[in-house]
Amino acid sequence: MTSSNLSGGSAPLAGAGFCAACGAALSTGARFCHRCGTPLGQGLPVVRQPAASGAAAVLPWGVAFVALLALVAMFAGKNFGAAKGSGIDGSANSLPTQAVDGAAGGAPFAQGGGGAAPNIANLSPSERANRLYTRIMEYAEGGKVDSVAFFAPMAMASHEMLTEPTTDERYHFGRIAEVTNAAPVAIAQADSILAGNPNNLLGLLLAARAARMSGDTAGAKRFDQRLLKALEPELATRLPDYDMHRAEIDRAADEARRPN
Repeated sequence: MTSSNLSGGSAPLAGAGFCAACGAALSTGARFCHRCGTPLGQGLPVVRQPAASGAAAVLPWGVAFVALLALVAMFAGKNFGAAKGSGIDGSANSLPTQAVDGAAGGAPFAQGGGGAAPNIANLSPSERANRLYTRIMEYAEGGKVDSVAFFAPMAMASHEMLTEPTTDERYHFGRIAEVTNAAPVAIAQADSILAGNPNNLLGLLLAARAARMSGDTAGAKRFDQRLLKALEPELATRLPDYDMHRAEIDRAADEARRPN
């Protein structure tokens, strides 16, 4: 036995560990336990701190990775739900926004208002179909063809799920079909509207547009003439559908009056 083991004159032990007598953590190079005073090397083994392995070794890297993802998401999120005119198109506009979806009460964005956009899952089938129609029409007017193509399948499916669609909802369905160049769908919706009322202005203007989409110029002209003939009597009925779409009716009437 060497004197160094009793006097503490031996070289410091490499690496930190724990006192085998009391379990206190030891600093690197310690010769005595600072808590109980037990000299290191008197037959009491030093319990070494095990190297990190498994989940413990991966944890610091996992935390750093999650932080990086959060940073990327923060910057990417600035491009989601961009409003009309922002230059963002396609799926970047897939999130509900105040600019497009309006107030929580369901008012279209064109009417302004505040509050957060509603969760689309909480809307009724009719409300959901109407909201998608409004979104697509705004994108179509803004020339955002990618966004129109992105939302068109959802909008079409939403309208197909309506068990008893109103005349206004059939007109919306036909207009979505028009801006997505689905002439057969537009024709079918126009026919359904006119089956209920042969003079319905929305049905007539939709039928005229669908005929033009199909290359049926003569058929489109016949619907134009029917629209002009029914215009004043139908407007006198003051149907709410006519009030909501009055600008489109007036535009269709102006187009019908133009010479070929």
